[in-house]
This record gives sequence, C-alpha cells and structure tokens, in this order.
Amino acid sequence: MRQKNRIHPSPPLAGGGKIVDLFVMVAAALLIFYWGYRAFYNWLHQPRGMKRLVLGRGELLEPDDAHVLFLESRGYEVLSGKHKVPIAVELDGQELYSRLYIDYVAECDGLMYAVKISRERQPMDWTGSGLRDRLLVFSLLMPELEGILVVDPAERSIRTVKFDLEDTKRPRTREA
Repeated sequence: MRQKNRIHPSPPLAGGGKIVDLFVMVAAALLIFYWGYRAFYNWLHQPRGMKRLVLGRGELLEPDDAHVLFLESRGYEVLSGKHKVPIAVELDGQELYSRLYIDYVAECDGLMYAVKISRERQPMDWTGSGLRDRLLVFSLLMPELEGILVVDPAERSIRTVKFDLEDTKRPRTREA
C-alpha cells in the first residue's frame, strides 16, 4: 500500500509561542488605541474649518478681450473668465440672495490672483478701509490667492492688493 504524503504542521515553538502571540496582539491593540486617541484629540482641539471657495471654470475667454490682452502684455496668464459666486443670506429668517463677481483669475510666476476691473460706476476707494470693504472677501474665501489685481482700463494700470491678517509691523494698541 502506498502511503500518502501528508504535510505535517511544524511543531509549536517550544515554551513561548503563545506568549509571543499574545504580546504582539496586545502591542498592536495598544498602538491602534493610541493612534485613535490622538486622532480624536487632534480633531477635538483643532479650530473649525473655514469655508473656502472652490472656483469652477468660469466663463470662456474671448480671444480678442482687451482686458485679457492687457494682462497678458504685463506678463500674466489669464486662467479663466468671469465667475459668479451665488451667496445666500439669511436676515431675520428671510432668505436673501446676492452674487460675488470675480472678473478673471490670472497667474504670474506660479502665483494666483483674482482680477477685478475698475468701473466708473463703482470707483475704488484706495484707503485701507475702502480696500478692506471691497476686496478682503476674496482673500478670505480663497486663501491660496497671492493677491487681487485691480485693472484700470482707462489709466492702463494694474495695482496689486495683498492682505496680511497677521500684520506684526504695526504696534497694537492696548484696550482699556
């Protein structure tokens, strides 16, 4: 009679195989518990995330758009056309609607800018508070921006506005 080849399991480790297995399982459980605790702790203590604006493609660019040609002549690459960002506002339980307009998004030297075109019917107030009131919203909604380009087609000028919310150059006043 022919004997079948049977594979015999290797003999258990002498004197401690089960102890080693137990140690590995306990160490793995402790490591997973510690990782879970740290993840929960960090989630609990991190500040609430800001709402950020993610732009779509915007309107298509016209090949002969004077503003685009002007920006390109100054070294900017215009990435997208006008963006209309819908905004819902609640006032005393009533829904109101508005829009935020970004004329273009441009890039220069790897830095991204929102572009606003100056218009006669909405003149720019070039004071700190005027710039804050008109343009700060773009920096807050899109922190990846390097700044905002304000293009004045009548003067053929481009002004760059940058907001630094952590300004350490100016001394702070004491509050009583």
